[in-house]
Amino acid sequence: MRSKAGSMPEVEPSARAGPSDVTRIRVEASSPYDVVVGRQLLGELPSLLPAGVRRVAVIHPQALSATGIAIRDDLNAGGFEVHAIEIPNGEEAKTSEVAAFCWKALGQVGFTRSDAIVGVGGGATTDLAGFVAATFLRGLAVVHIPTTLLGMVDAAVGGKTGINTAEGKNLVGSFHEPVGVLCDLASLETLNRHEVVSGLAEAIKCGFISDPDILTLVEEAPEASVEPGSAENRVLIERAIAVKAAYVSHDYRESTSSGTDVGREALNYGHTMGHAIELAERYQFRHGAAVAIGMVYVAELARLAGRLDEATADRHRSILTSVGLPTSYGGAEWAQLHAAMKVDKKARADRLRFVIIEQVGKPAILEAPDPALLTAAFAEISR
Repeated sequence: MRSKAGSMPEVEPSARAGPSDVTRIRVEASSPYDVVVGRQLLGELPSLLPAGVRRVAVIHPQALSATGIAIRDDLNAGGFEVHAIEIPNGEEAKTSEVAAFCWKALGQVGFTRSDAIVGVGGGATTDLAGFVAATFLRGLAVVHIPTTLLGMVDAAVGGKTGINTAEGKNLVGSFHEPVGVLCDLASLETLNRHEVVSGLAEAIKCGFISDPDILTLVEEAPEASVEPGSAENRVLIERAIAVKAAYVSHDYRESTSSGTDVGREALNYGHTMGHAIELAERYQFRHGAAVAIGMVYVAELARLAGRLDEATADRHRSILTSVGLPTSYGGAEWAQLHAAMKVDKKARADRLRFVIIEQVGKPAILEAPDPALLTAAFAEISR
């Protein structure tokens, strides 16, 4: 399996002994780290923390207070001094006020640069925890423990951190690599189906930009794909992580994209419209659902621009629909969404830039498309 990012990391298990059933995927960024996938992984956490760390802050949402306590108790038993910091659930945590609350908590207990943070929760929590780690004392070590499928295949891997503002999603943030990521698949079994389906959108995205085997697997087994604990679900998670690891290793700071030479920016496929929808819905819309609609939108845009064939554009709808993801949206006017896209991080001055694909596994950049094409593509997803 290859992409513009180069060779994919190995996804073969490094250990299959006992109940843990562990797979390790290496992210070869400037400070390499492992993404560990399996079950009963809490015992792996101390080994991911840098040598010399004795004090740890566990940042977790209110909904995972029991999980936060379990991690705190386990680290305490291992000789660490642990402080739990509880934050709001979901996107409500990704604000400057919540970040300031965390900075205050760290300052009050006297954290130093030899201490560490553990972020436990979905993508919003790991985004916030990573941002706090990046900014407090100009950088603390952070381990992410994503508890959602979306967090495992996207937010927790790659070192992007961020918070939202009233003007848009993730407009304030930094690059800050974790020292490790633990993906305990058992946590997925506590999620409702909508959360699992939402997370699968990011895995399907990885299929369109890089790994066609992901798309084939979903087409052949859509129901098993969204079933936590199934072999198909695990394969999708591991292959999606491998795609992201390859792009991050090749282009950590998202700085190489131009024309058809697309680096890490390819991972934003579907996100320009997706983030606009989230903003219009005041972040009450699931991220994966928004990205699914965004992928259909940008596939239609590429088709109208003569860059993508009709069959591949239609394939977006069929695959996303097969697992229960939305492919249309009528919740906001075009003018509102267009304005939101103009503050997207990929925009340059007043020129909109979209990640598109010209065929499966071949991402490209479409810059400053004709406004008539933008509105025509919106008509395709709003009818």
